[in-house]
Amino acid sequence: MPAHRSFARLWILGRRGVRRLRRRTEFFSETGDFLIDWVDTAGRGTALFCRALGEIGGAPAKFDEIIRQIFLCGVISLPVVTITAFFAGAVIAAQAGAELVLRLGSSDILGSLVGASVCREMGPVFTGVVVTGLVGGGMASVLGTMTVSEEIDALEVMSIDPVRYLVMPRLVAAVIMLPVMTVFADAVAILGGFGVATFSFDQSPHTYTQALKQFFHLKDLTSGLMKAGFFGAIIGLMGCYYGSVTEGGAEGVGLATTRAVVASCVLVLVGDYVLANLLFRVSF
Repeated sequence: MPAHRSFARLWILGRRGVRRLRRRTEFFSETGDFLIDWVDTAGRGTALFCRALGEIGGAPAKFDEIIRQIFLCGVISLPVVTITAFFAGAVIAAQAGAELVLRLGSSDILGSLVGASVCREMGPVFTGVVVTGLVGGGMASVLGTMTVSEEIDALEVMSIDPVRYLVMPRLVAAVIMLPVMTVFADAVAILGGFGVATFSFDQSPHTYTQALKQFFHLKDLTSGLMKAGFFGAIIGLMGCYYGSVTEGGAEGVGLATTRAVVASCVLVLVGDYVLANLLFRVSF
């Protein structure tokens, strides 16, 4: 083989090797940056949560603001939570009833299946996801707008702690409202299941309610409410955190809102899995 062809072949192989090495280096660099950002977000979010917990003692002084945030959470979320819960209960009843009729030839225990699944899982999870999109995103957008317009910096100049003034009331309101909204969602979902059982499976109201009473346990409701309180803390924390670190004007506010909603939804689902396992081992 002539020398110039050998040199050209080595040159091509060397270029390919450099490109592969560069791609691998970029992959590891991006992975490292992602892990660093994740750890940084987790650390700063935990620090913000601890600071907010430290300000709980000042909650009576911010009672009016907490009530206002509770009212906003409830009014914004109630219509969507009602529609979502009703059709969630209806879907559960339709699917479970069809399976019971197919497998057992009877749907007499449909009420118990709807009540247990709604109170343990579907009620708190669906409520958490709905409130995340409505309330959590709203918190991130409001605080993000205040951050980019330097209103939070102005509060610090006036010796007003932004955590006590802005974060703590929203976090407390979310923790209080999520269990309340979950109880309402459970009732609406059970009502939706009742409608499907009555009109689709010709089940008498007495049969549905009797099955619901017979197999319903208080721990089903309490475990769901414990999850809801945990989800409320996640939603309030993510909304306040991403709003407080917003950068880049109006575009940054939109990005912070998106990140808050996505992070809250992911953490709600992950937290549901973890809490479901823990509560099942403790209670059942």
